[in-house]
Amino acid sequence: MKRTLHGADGYTFVELLVVSTILIILASAVMPLARVTATRQREMELRRVLREMRTAIDRYKDAADLGAISPLELKAGAEGYPPDLQTLIDGVAVPNDATGRKLKFLRRIPPDPMTRDTEWGLRSYQDEPDATRWGGQNVFDVYTTFQGTALDGTKYSDW
Repeated sequence: MKRTLHGADGYTFVELLVVSTILIILASAVMPLARVTATRQREMELRRVLREMRTAIDRYKDAADLGAISPLELKAGAEGYPPDLQTLIDGVAVPNDATGRKLKFLRRIPPDPMTRDTEWGLRSYQDEPDATRWGGQNVFDVYTTFQGTALDGTKYSDW
């Protein structure tokens, strides 16, 4: 601090200008890093959510193959896959169970971290691998409808 002629302490204009410039430079370096960190967190959340839903679909398929789902619940031509995502939440009847117990595979449809919506792209077992529209027969796979590119250069919809 400098002492002026009048005895008041304070900073000079040049000192304030230098400090402001340093703060601006530091802030400009931190902003891109913060954006990349936020994107990386959303990507990790997308991977986790996709894994959760795909595991639920696989558990449904395994239960259907083992006969743990009532044949009345299975849709003809569905190859043992759920007819839609809502079926994973609502559950399906267990054969020969008088209590009315249901097997449930998901608590809720998780929101897509990229679009912040619960609408997901769906693929059925009968669809072509590169199809962009769901055939509607069953749910074999899910993917994000977000059209962006990930930090590693791949398209999110290919995950």
